[in-house]
Amino acid sequence: MNAPEGDAVPAVADDPLRQVAETMRTVREKCVWSQQITHRDLVPYLIEESHEVIDAVENGSRADLQEELGDLLWQVLFHSAIAAQAADHPFDIDDVARGLNEKMVRRHPHVFADAVARTPEEVLVHWNAAKAAEKRTRSSALDGIPRGMPALALAQKMLGRAADVVAPVAPSAAVPTSEAELGDAILALVAGARENGWDAERALRERLRALEAEVRAAESGS
Repeated sequence: MNAPEGDAVPAVADDPLRQVAETMRTVREKCVWSQQITHRDLVPYLIEESHEVIDAVENGSRADLQEELGDLLWQVLFHSAIAAQAADHPFDIDDVARGLNEKMVRRHPHVFADAVARTPEEVLVHWNAAKAAEKRTRSSALDGIPRGMPALALAQKMLGRAADVVAPVAPSAAVPTSEAELGDAILALVAGARENGWDAERALRERLRALEAEVRAAESGS
């Protein structure tokens, strides 16, 4: 169906990113469904599109990945278009891109300044130092970790942050020697939980809450 002449998206020669941003802005302004959507409404779509990107990376073709990255980009543009209309602290995709660019330049002083990093480990030192400087208001090593992450991903993230604060959690006696064996071991644990009527996701989240309490207690000296 052809759009009416007055609704055409302005052509932006040789700038596909600007053109898709203008397309999103026009959709937000003129599509009655899109006009009603809030940031919260978009969350399920953002989760779904993120998982579709993961699936394309792990199982899809290059064409699949290109398409799914585009769908994920649309979510970023959509959130930015909603934010641009906010009465309190409005921002648009240009503000998002500008902030991202400034952050990435700060976190790569070995690329954009005089710092030196000859190994990936040295790169991480610069990255973590820049990140720590940006997050001075954080009171805990666990601040900033999104608690909505799947339990396994959350566990891996929290263990990494907690390692410098409390004694590391000891691995099980039978340590897998490969990711394939690790997958088997985790699946076996979930099977055991299922047989006993336990919720494996809830069990891990409850253990992570206990770990967080341990970390915060150690940080406060209590």
